[in-house]
Amino acid sequence: MAEERNKKQEYLILLVLGTLIALGPFSIDAYLPGFQSIAKDFNISISQVGLTLTSYFIGISVGQLAYGPIMDKFGRRQPLLIGLGIYFLSAIFCLLSPNLLSLIVSRFFLALGAAAGMVAAKAVVRDIFPVNEVAGAISVLMLIMGGAPIIAPTVGSLIIEAFDWKMIFVFLAGFSFLMFLSVYNFLPESIVPDRNVDLKPKDVAIKYYGILTNPKFWNFGMAGSFAVGAMFAYISNAPKLFMEHFDLSQKEFGILFGLNAGGLILGSQINRLFLKRYSTFEITIFNSVVLVILSGLFLLNALLGLGFWTTAVLIFLMLFLLGFQNPNTTALSLEPFEKKAGRASALIGSLKMILGALTSFIISLFHGSSLLPLAITLLICLLISSLLLFQFSKKQKTVFSLNEV
Repeated sequence: MAEERNKKQEYLILLVLGTLIALGPFSIDAYLPGFQSIAKDFNISISQVGLTLTSYFIGISVGQLAYGPIMDKFGRRQPLLIGLGIYFLSAIFCLLSPNLLSLIVSRFFLALGAAAGMVAAKAVVRDIFPVNEVAGAISVLMLIMGGAPIIAPTVGSLIIEAFDWKMIFVFLAGFSFLMFLSVYNFLPESIVPDRNVDLKPKDVAIKYYGILTNPKFWNFGMAGSFAVGAMFAYISNAPKLFMEHFDLSQKEFGILFGLNAGGLILGSQINRLFLKRYSTFEITIFNSVVLVILSGLFLLNALLGLGFWTTAVLIFLMLFLLGFQNPNTTALSLEPFEKKAGRASALIGSLKMILGALTSFIISLFHGSSLLPLAITLLICLLISSLLLFQFSKKQKTVFSLNEV
């Protein structure tokens, strides 16, 4: 009975953690359908509205680096609750933004708040689960988190149709308040705080450098980061791609975006089944090759102008395989760290968001409706990701399996 109760507690914790980590992508996807409305209200282009995504990615990156050592020193709960408070206040400031600049700044602080949940979720999983179960646990988080890109655009579209884009941030403020209550009531502290952790910038930088130069962390972390960079290149380009290039309505875009996100979820859950038969690394390196092939086909599609359905199918397939890559590369990169799980989790999350910010910024520089910038960005990111995985395989001379540790 005790074991059953523990399992129930684990599932409840995973539910809270999955919802926490979903707050980040929900904050992106819920307002994507409002890009046209925001551009109209502020008398700017949709590409300029994309700068609010870039500031968000920067905020997520900076925030995660800050929360990592803080959560190792003070525990997971208190910094997480403070982060949710920052998120709530920032959502109100987004609501009151009178121009693009104020929205960009408010979105940055919104991301600082959301970063707490992203760091805490992965760190708590590493705290409470055995090493060989981390990839499976993160896949469960992906199932819960994956609901955000499916639900969020539809919710955003409905809110915009009934009210206006600013009401999206009223919804996000309410959502963060509910998450605050959930963490306060249901999420126990998962570590004994280490008061010896030094928060001086120099010491923090040295510790992060030590994590970054760990061979497993570097190769798997960077491979996962470039894969996420490809995903966010698509996300930041999606409104322009489908609503301008293919002339979809806000509602049609929300449905299609949700279906593509469903591919990401499906991949993460099929990954759990594959992990029972194959090693984490075998799955990851095989998928990386297929992703490079698909991105090459997407570039060919962009050059030949094969149309909407070819574009939509190729994007769906790439997101499906990225559903494997994200939990697997995260688990493999965190494997060497137990006492530094907070900082390692923060660094891997920050690297992913930095690549996301970079690719979204690059995409925002192109004002035309051509598919080529997106296609080239996807191919470069996924090719580098695959090369990093093969580099590790060659360096170790043996296939590394998380399940064999």
